[in-house]
Amino acid sequence: MFTIYGIKNCNSMKKAFDALTQQGLTYQFHDYKKQGIDAQTLKLWIDALGADVVLNKKGTTWRKLSEAEQQHALANEDNLIETLTQNTSMIKRPILKTATGYIAGFDEATYQALSTQ
Repeated sequence: MFTIYGIKNCNSMKKAFDALTQQGLTYQFHDYKKQGIDAQTLKLWIDALGADVVLNKKGTTWRKLSEAEQQHALANEDNLIETLTQNTSMIKRPILKTATGYIAGFDEATYQALSTQ
């Protein structure tokens, strides 16, 4: 069983849902826009994937932050986790928990390979 984290109305999420469904893979969806995300889970993701992968700097939410707010978020891991728990739209989507770890973002080939896990 997989757990997929993200926001329901997102194109990358829709592609990921479709890919999992087409392969007949069961998954649980955690909508961190509605359900939030805890600091412990974010720490796991950052440790596994790296802060640069987990933080989506391309999105409008990140770009709307002031230079000072961005620098504060990037100053250390605790600040980044605090920023991401308050601004879940800045988390890369989707994040998929598999039996072997985490996958960030949607890549069709990567998702096609999941059925062999």
